[in-house]
Amino acid sequence: MYYENELKALKRSGRYRTREVVDNDVLDFASNDYLGLSHNKELHESTCQTLSNLPLHSSKASLLVNGYHQIHKDFENSLKEANGFPEAVVLGSGFNANIALIEALVRRGDELFMDELYHASGVLASQINGINVKFFKHNDMQELAQMLKSSDARRKIVAVEGIYSMDGDLVDSEVFGICDNEDALLIVDEAHSSGVVGDKLMGVFDLYGVVPKPNHIKMGTLGKAYGSFGAYILASEHIVEYLINRAKPIIYATSLSLYDTLLAHNALKFILSNADDLKKQIELRKSVVYEELGIKVEGLIVPIPIGDNVKVMDIKNRLYSDGYAVGGIRQPTVKSGIIRLIARLAQSEGELRNLCKSIKSMTL
Repeated sequence: MYYENELKALKRSGRYRTREVVDNDVLDFASNDYLGLSHNKELHESTCQTLSNLPLHSSKASLLVNGYHQIHKDFENSLKEANGFPEAVVLGSGFNANIALIEALVRRGDELFMDELYHASGVLASQINGINVKFFKHNDMQELAQMLKSSDARRKIVAVEGIYSMDGDLVDSEVFGICDNEDALLIVDEAHSSGVVGDKLMGVFDLYGVVPKPNHIKMGTLGKAYGSFGAYILASEHIVEYLINRAKPIIYATSLSLYDTLLAHNALKFILSNADDLKKQIELRKSVVYEELGIKVEGLIVPIPIGDNVKVMDIKNRLYSDGYAVGGIRQPTVKSGIIRLIARLAQSEGELRNLCKSIKSMTL
């Protein structure tokens, strides 16, 4: 067998992974469906009804070859308005969005500065075509500022996340001022913050009251809080124009499906219309986590340090047997194994409280 030894090594280290078919009878505290919109039948039925009244139901081609539909354009316009950016483009996934941004924006003579905990898609993109990349310590704004000041690169590009997917912490707000002062392009991956934080629940730009500038770029996913699939990039007209002409995942991939685009558009409308109630529900779950586990979270991601990979999987499996799905996250995704709990709004306060009590009893 070609990779038998590698698979054996993964099993010995407790890092072996398998696919598990979703059991809908198990309470879901593992997925990134933060607002529970994947269960919202009204959004689904409204999307299907609209799509059924159209002359076609698939996008059929790439965004630049007869695959750009009014459905895409309408959603992009709504995203621009809700987030205060001049231009937007939708594409296939958050993974592809990071590849698109970093592979296209960082050219010869440029330098990329990336938070050491940035998503694997961005790290992979930074290894393409000999990109000059430097990693700074997680959320260390002093180190980032020093790196930028000492750089003589033609263009400087910084990549951070709004909320980090494993640690669950917010990006330091200083990053905006630092990048503005150094005239650095700033990519903010809002996959885990859009729909979760901010006055309108639009993410960290919204939370920190940052008015988008020409050097600001926001990327967000639709498969998390929006309960759909795909991604978007928000930026200046100049940057989006450039990406449409240079970013391979935009040029060479079939455009985002019409169903996913419509569903995400309906989800955006729902979030904006129900922001106050959703924020109350989010705060309630944050308070439950603190009361039961003593952990203060800034979004809905709750990382619980365990360390040992075998113990991580043992706790995950025991919780599953008790009717709770949580994430058992191991290396290389994290430096040390954690149980990753998502305090989703689709699960009740009582269900979350009981889960937290179970986790506490297993980790003492």
